[in-house]
Amino acid sequence: MSLTKTICFANNKGGSGKSTTCANVAYCMAQEGKRVLLIDGDMQLNLTLSFFGEDEALGFVQSGANLYTAIREQRSLADYIVKTPYEGVDIVPSSTLMSGIEYELFTKWQREFILRKCLEPVRATGVYDYILIDSPPTLGGWVMNIMCASDYVVVPVEASPWGLFGLANMFDFVEQVKGINPNLKILGVAVTKADERKNYFKQTVETLRELEDIKLFDTYIRIDSSIEWAQDMSKPVGAYKKSSRSAREYSELAKEIMNDVSR
Repeated sequence: MSLTKTICFANNKGGSGKSTTCANVAYCMAQEGKRVLLIDGDMQLNLTLSFFGEDEALGFVQSGANLYTAIREQRSLADYIVKTPYEGVDIVPSSTLMSGIEYELFTKWQREFILRKCLEPVRATGVYDYILIDSPPTLGGWVMNIMCASDYVVVPVEASPWGLFGLANMFDFVEQVKGINPNLKILGVAVTKADERKNYFKQTVETLRELEDIKLFDTYIRIDSSIEWAQDMSKPVGAYKKSSRSAREYSELAKEIMNDVSR
């Protein structure tokens, strides 16, 4: 039996830091000696671009070596795994054609489980300790597919006046998915883009602490220019500047996630 844990990063609101959190948590897990597979489930390619330059990312689109091709042909994701420049971190790149994935799924038999079926051969090998999936900022058939293939959901939430908007819909959606994937659990909420000097940061944290049965991770990811510079260079922030505040915070968040999953 495989001990691989699959965690998706999801929030129906754009700008919550899903892709950045997913990429950096994966890198930090690898720094702890874990083997991680990333799956870029968003047509914007942000997770792919966290490890590869634009030309390389578009090369995956043009060559068909990407998630969209795998889902369309319902083939094992093992055939689409690409090594990143970082030891212990591999990725299944995304494609701009993912914009049409809902249409591709519409006529398929047991369409909610297609990603799960494509992922199962990889999980069965036990090669990876963790599989992390980046979701698009929507709630629909494709995100349901992602959650049906996952054990846990991490919800990044931006510490801004609009950061909590639609969060109740997100939690309701997870409850609906539990009807077909009863083992799915919300692992926790991760606060991103935090500025502790601002009142709305305090309001965001207080509101999240009041949620019933939803864990708020202790580690906050604060605003840090190193994150933007790292993105510009297509690197995780820990690889760009190990001594940066955000690199330390992502490392702590990754440890929290690993500890909670192991319980």
